[in-house]
Amino acid sequence: MKKTKSNKKDNRVVRKEINLKDEIKKVDSGINEQGVFIFTSLMTPTTFSQKLNKSLQEVIKYFFMKGIVINVNTLLTKEQMGEYCLECGYDFKWEDQVNEDNFIESISEKLEKDNHHKRPPIITIMGHVDHGKTTLLDYIRKSKVADKEVGGITQKIGAYMIEHKNEKITFIDTPGHEAFTQMRMHGANVTDIVVIVVAADDGVMPQTKEAIDHAKSADIPIVVFVNKMDKPEANPKKVISQLSEYDLVAEEWGGNTVFVKGSAFTGEGVDNLLESLLLIAEMQELKANNDSVATGNVIEMYVDKGLGPVANILIKNGTLYKGDFIIAGDQYGKIRRIVNDLNQEIDVAYPSWPVSISGLTGVVNAGDKFIVTNDEKIAKDLIEKRRANKKVSSLKESNSHLTEKDGLKVLNLIIKVDLDGTARAIENVLDKIEVEGTKINIARIAIGDVTETDITLAKVTNGYIFAFNTQVSANIKSFAKSNDVIIKTHNIIYHLQEEVEDLLKGTLDPVYEEKIIGEAEVRQIWKHSDIGTIAGCRVVDGEIKRNAYARVIRNKEVILERGKLTSLKHNKDSVNVIENGKECGLTIEKFNDFNEGDIITIFEIVKKEI
Repeated sequence: MKKTKSNKKDNRVVRKEINLKDEIKKVDSGINEQGVFIFTSLMTPTTFSQKLNKSLQEVIKYFFMKGIVINVNTLLTKEQMGEYCLECGYDFKWEDQVNEDNFIESISEKLEKDNHHKRPPIITIMGHVDHGKTTLLDYIRKSKVADKEVGGITQKIGAYMIEHKNEKITFIDTPGHEAFTQMRMHGANVTDIVVIVVAADDGVMPQTKEAIDHAKSADIPIVVFVNKMDKPEANPKKVISQLSEYDLVAEEWGGNTVFVKGSAFTGEGVDNLLESLLLIAEMQELKANNDSVATGNVIEMYVDKGLGPVANILIKNGTLYKGDFIIAGDQYGKIRRIVNDLNQEIDVAYPSWPVSISGLTGVVNAGDKFIVTNDEKIAKDLIEKRRANKKVSSLKESNSHLTEKDGLKVLNLIIKVDLDGTARAIENVLDKIEVEGTKINIARIAIGDVTETDITLAKVTNGYIFAFNTQVSANIKSFAKSNDVIIKTHNIIYHLQEEVEDLLKGTLDPVYEEKIIGEAEVRQIWKHSDIGTIAGCRVVDGEIKRNAYARVIRNKEVILERGKLTSLKHNKDSVNVIENGKECGLTIEKFNDFNEGDIITIFEIVKKEI
């Protein structure tokens, strides 16, 4: 990193610039000159053995003797690879590949290690419709920002910053969990704390449950604001009791969830809420690195007739200046204009600040990460490579419904049912399912038809949706398809149970085994200058297939564990199969050491049924 000179014209502070191209790090796996085994990803035993210059049999035997059964398709963990490296006398080290697709994340992580400036917390407010989310946001904004400034707000930028007791707090005021989830769909956890608003005269409602599900799936602290306490029918005990069923237990009940009672209409309890948020933020020790280039996330994007593409962003780290070149998603550009949440045009912005910028060459997604640089050429080159990589990656298939946690394969489910009794019955059935190495996580189970919010939750949790005795409209099916979310419908519980068991088994790494299909005896040998050694054989059992695998046995000792048949001929004709009792000529890839009398066992590698 190098420091840029201060610019007295705009009072710029000294900022550490980053040469983005220098951050790209391509790493080759294998043993380096210092005798350290470097690896950048989990490997199968085959790849691992090749990189370590060991035989596959040695690796499999080592773990077998340790009581760990692996196969050619197992992904070895970091710990397993490290253990075997030490066994072979090598030190080992994991190194991350940094390329055009992940360099922003890599730089952000590096900057976070040097965070030393306190930053304001970023808060998202969620809750059921009509429970007072908007009223609360409006009250906070109007009471905590000077009147003359509020009057000047003409442009909504998706977030705003207030001051309470000389401490800043940023609120995201885009529509509830929809925007929250959209950002998470693109890998962004922008929020530090979630406030869930529940009306004291109404209690927990469907969207309350959805908000809880979204916050929990993001592993973000939750504060509950029990609203409408000014209403005569307010019943806060009912709210506290209902939320305890969702593991949100109030401190007064011996739990650790902060509940604040108040009224967004009168302002009762709002100061207590803000103080609670600042206290939680202090416990989180939220820090940023003000002295670096800016990084953060896009929270909204639109096109203005006069300004072109406009991005509303939240700065997570560093300092942003007008004139910086910005990279976001698969677009870049020079920042021509920065506007704060008071609609004031500014030249500089800091961590946790919400601002609106113009200058990007095109539209990006909510949640996309951004980074700034002072070099247009580097920005342009990286974006061109990123776009090229995006085209390639879009052609690849991936299992989007598989996550891993604590060494277990996790199947995430969103379940919509017709009745509360049905929900309990399904939970009981799923709780009894046991497939070794797997776990079921019910991200949501609720009454009602499948909605768009169910689909967005399924998207961010990489989950399946099960609709039991409920409707799935054509629009919802279309929305699910466009988001690559699978919806499965059922009306018989044991059928649902069977499908979940099948899905769990499908999440496991497939186990492969040898299937012996034939045996041949070497009767004659020919040498060929181009082909190598040809074994003239007679099939003594089963059949031989071209492209199958072969094991060569001499005097009851295996001299070739596995080789691939590269050619198979009967008389002078190439054939695919030779049956029992017939003669043939065959060759094995990279093997020429045949002797008359050798026995060749022919086998295929097949997927083992669980």
